[in-house]
Amino acid sequence: MANILVLDDKEMMRDSLQATLLRAGHAVAALERGAEALNRIREEPFDVIVSDLKMPQMDGLTFLDELRNITTEIPVVMMTAYATISTAAMRKGAFDYIQKPFDADEILLLIERALEHRHLIKENEAYRTSERDWRGGRAMIGRSQAIQKVMEKIKLVAQSSATVLIRGDSGTGKEMIAREIHAQSPRADKPLLCVNCAALSSSLLESELFGHEKGAFTGADQVRMGRFELADGGTLLLDEISEMNLQLQAKLLRVLQEREFERVGSSVTRQVNVRVVATTNRDLESWVREGKFREDLYYRLNVVPIVVPTLAERAAEDLELLCDYFLRRSAEREGRPVRRLSEAAIGLLKKYRWPGNVRELENLMERVSILSSSEKISAEMIQGWLDIGSRKEEPEGDVSKIGGSMRLVDVERELIEKTLEKFHGHRQKTAEALGIGVRTLGMKLKQWNLSQAV
Repeated sequence: MANILVLDDKEMMRDSLQATLLRAGHAVAALERGAEALNRIREEPFDVIVSDLKMPQMDGLTFLDELRNITTEIPVVMMTAYATISTAAMRKGAFDYIQKPFDADEILLLIERALEHRHLIKENEAYRTSERDWRGGRAMIGRSQAIQKVMEKIKLVAQSSATVLIRGDSGTGKEMIAREIHAQSPRADKPLLCVNCAALSSSLLESELFGHEKGAFTGADQVRMGRFELADGGTLLLDEISEMNLQLQAKLLRVLQEREFERVGSSVTRQVNVRVVATTNRDLESWVREGKFREDLYYRLNVVPIVVPTLAERAAEDLELLCDYFLRRSAEREGRPVRRLSEAAIGLLKKYRWPGNVRELENLMERVSILSSSEKISAEMIQGWLDIGSRKEEPEGDVSKIGGSMRLVDVERELIEKTLEKFHGHRQKTAEALGIGVRTLGMKLKQWNLSQAV
């Protein structure tokens, strides 16, 4: 459901449009004058505006000018009886126009396109904000040789349009590398979209990637553009590509080779120019031998392979830098003093195997920053939060006498719960504070049955 504003000086047209949109399940505000509409927009968020072009006092073009002084985010669909005048509206920033007379299906389809456009803008901006927040100008933090090699490879591959396969254990930063490849590429001003192939069923994943037509399957009550279509000109990140079934792999291979596809339920072939970056934590060569992954797709994806080292492999040189970065970032977000690790705490962390890699370290530093009441963080404070069985060796002294431990999933859940509480259950703010996507947060809340979040 969307919140739509209809602006037209003719009562019959307003009432007709309002009835059509209400039947389609949208919320509608129908207004007569442009000045009244502008005041309403200042007070209430709208997803789409449908406005007549010819109106007394304030016509559609003047309304567009005034609207852009308030916001540039709301797409505007112009209604006009004069197709020639509509060109001026497009130059002033209208999303599209519809020529009178039109039927209900035409305006609903155009509004659906406008909503998809708005969704794309918001999602892309969310990725950009998250990227700026995480990177601070750098994709990976570290001075180890392993990370320097990854960063050099990013610079080289970013300037091409080649498909990239990023491989590494969970939590090593594969998605951050994909974002950096996009940010350094000529496509940086175009969309960067992400699809988690492991989070959706096969049918939903196909629709998510390629879109669908109205009536294509049960529940497909509207036309929907897929991620390939929305990311045209930009980059599409396919996270956990190994979880895609063989039938869908064949369709993906066609897009990579021919740059064309059809929406689910459609026979119309659409052209697309999208760079694909895929990630996996699987041994794809073994999956190919076992028939779980298409060999031709594997070679098509593996044009430029990037292997991400585990945190344990680079902890000696990079761990202290990463801890300092995460503690500073958390302090900035929370408006609190920056915490420091004691030498004993650093020594303890360097002896840990880090099964959750950089993500585990990030969550631990966030937790420490939130729960610590002292400026310096001791080894005793963090020792109970580490998985004892994953330590490289038992540290000396009192640390070896630990009687219990907390699993990584418990640490993550407690941190998310406390952050949710801080933002009164607001998902968007919580996700931004944690540096994760809203969809990722939603999946975790569903997993833990935390339905009270909004």
